[in-house]
Amino acid sequence: TTAQTRGMLRRPGITADTTGAKRVWLGLVTCEPNTQGPPHHHGEAETAAYVLNGEIRVYFGEGLKQYVDAGPGDFIFVPAYLPHIEANVTGQPAEAVLSRSPDNIVVNLGE
Repeated sequence: TTAQTRGMLRRPGITADTTGAKRVWLGLVTCEPNTQGPPHHHGEAETAAYVLNGEIRVYFGEGLKQYVDAGPGDFIFVPAYLPHIEANVTGQPAEAVLSRSPDNIVVNLGE
């Protein structure tokens, strides 16, 4: 029942539904190999992630052409309302622990 984007499976752990949490969403995200999600942002929610394995690329900025790559042990921060695209440009799955506050808001922007 958690919000999703193509290529990324978000599995909730700590949510309003599972624990009654009011200002945090915490879960595990799996990024499928060789996939890229659609442009989106997370509304008022700030996002923090810790990469467990694989590589995750986050496109952002004008024209969504800038990017950062994150691998095992790296942290990712996505500010509120920042349009971005998450991708896995490798042939292996990637996993990360994902936290959002106040909730797992996903606003798809179209492709």
